[in-house]
Amino acid sequence: MNKFFVPAALLLGSTSISAVQADTNPDTIVVTASRTAQTVDEALASVTVIDREEIERKQVQTVNELLSTTPGVMTVDNGGRGKTSSLYLRGTNSDQVLVMIDGIKVGSTTSGSMAFEHLAIDQIERVEIVRGPRSSLYGSEAIGGVIQIFTRRGTQGLTPRFSAGLGSNDSHEVTFGASGGNDNGWFSADISDYSTDGIDVREGVANHDPDDDGYDNRSWSLNGGYRFTDWASAQLHWTRNEGDSDYDNYASSESDLETLGGTLSLTPTDNWALDLSLGRSKDEAAQYSRGEYQSHIDTERDTASIVSHHILNENNELSWGVDYQEDKVSSSNEYTGTSRDNTGVFGLYQVYLGAHDLAFSLRTDDDEQFGRHNTGSIAWGVQLDPDLRLFASYGTAFRAPDLNDLYWPYEDYGDWGTYEGNPDIKPEESKSLEFGLSGTHAGVQWSANVYQTEIDNLIDWADISETSTPRNVPQNVDEARIRGIELTAATQLAGWNLVSNLDLMDPENREDGSMLDRRPRRMLNLSADRDFGVWSAGVSTQSVSERNDGSDQLGGYTLVNLRGAYKLTQDWSLRARVANLFDKEYETARNYNQPDREFWLSIHYTPGS
Repeated sequence: MNKFFVPAALLLGSTSISAVQADTNPDTIVVTASRTAQTVDEALASVTVIDREEIERKQVQTVNELLSTTPGVMTVDNGGRGKTSSLYLRGTNSDQVLVMIDGIKVGSTTSGSMAFEHLAIDQIERVEIVRGPRSSLYGSEAIGGVIQIFTRRGTQGLTPRFSAGLGSNDSHEVTFGASGGNDNGWFSADISDYSTDGIDVREGVANHDPDDDGYDNRSWSLNGGYRFTDWASAQLHWTRNEGDSDYDNYASSESDLETLGGTLSLTPTDNWALDLSLGRSKDEAAQYSRGEYQSHIDTERDTASIVSHHILNENNELSWGVDYQEDKVSSSNEYTGTSRDNTGVFGLYQVYLGAHDLAFSLRTDDDEQFGRHNTGSIAWGVQLDPDLRLFASYGTAFRAPDLNDLYWPYEDYGDWGTYEGNPDIKPEESKSLEFGLSGTHAGVQWSANVYQTEIDNLIDWADISETSTPRNVPQNVDEARIRGIELTAATQLAGWNLVSNLDLMDPENREDGSMLDRRPRRMLNLSADRDFGVWSAGVSTQSVSERNDGSDQLGGYTLVNLRGAYKLTQDWSLRARVANLFDKEYETARNYNQPDREFWLSIHYTPGS
């Protein structure tokens, strides 16, 4: 197998493909699955890549909506655009999925999850979704997989861009951007502003106000890269997302997400590549009641990484690296501990033997709070014939307790009892097994993956009091077993591009045999798109089966979305979208409303599009 190096700082903007191709096309280049540049067939993992062209074709308006159309992903919104959201990847919790932006680990250090609802979809170049454990390469949180978001990159010349849109619920958005570059460097800059009156988030609850609960968002993104020599290049990137959200007229929140990072990429020889990275991510949130400040939690994560990749010979590769991470919190609540750090060392050895590929990875993490934790994985792939490939993998993973689990300050809530963190809690641990088969036959690209993940030491707030007054403390009390099948297929029929994916899942709580909350047993996504010259049209459907949410069961639902576009000139286009065409009433979280039928119309300027 022919090998090559592409400096990571420049690779991130060099290749784009469709979501369907990412699952089956062996020539697709990805970087998230192994922390080095490789094609999909070398990754030995279930990978989906969504590029800018796919994002614009689908006309999705949020990152949650975009991710929900991919295999293995279930998203939950607490009341529409800009409200608190959750994401479940192959049935694992939001805090068991590692999320990165431009290579920087992001998310709240107190809750352990990522606020996808505040990210600006227009500033994203592509998304890589790797399903299955990746702790042996990335450390904590990568139990369900890794989602990496790459912001826009520049290319040759100067390209400005602009869009303006309006829609239901008095929603409107304006975006500006420009990118460019030459043989040695590139840049990209984007800004967007979005506002909506929203919907009435909750009904039938105490203190409910029958009003619309609005949301405002402002987002910025800056990127730049420069090649100093044939063997040295660097990139810097910065993003900021500000979201203001109302929950009835007496409650509101302000959220700020920010990432800042840089990478120096070196290729001293044809057989050696080295990446040195520094990053900082922030997640800050403040709560208000009737316009008056109530509380805030500001979290910060600093990271530093060294990743070295060596081609030993035409059949053997070795990658190794060192990661450092420090998590911090500053809050109106007096946490009993406000920081912790972790150092991880990993190695990945890959072997290519004709039609067979093998990968072995090991990692050890030394955490200031709970000590050392080791993870590993092994994977094997074989090209059965030019159009058929099989792979199998086994891996272990873990999630370190977040700062809320460890250090939440003692508080007394009266009849509800007391709450406090537990510095003695252990990490959650998992082991996963997967088999995958993919191919192209009769013009259909398809894949089938079967997996099982067992998770031990699941953390939950449990009453440990022996009196009538509850004392709630995080404990390692639960176990889960998640079994699933993912099926995907894509083809072209009568000029229409048809794409489908089906998830069948058994997300079981091993303590009582019940289904894990908010995980459906069945999810189906279908889409069809066609170009008619200056016109284009498409339709998407999503069907989700019933789910548990606490003591209630949420009903299943099917949503239908229509989209169309018209090219006014070479550079200008009109786009229109109808979401929830049949005005379906449904919930993704108990007692939280979802939008009715919505319309969106926008105009776009992209030279040379």
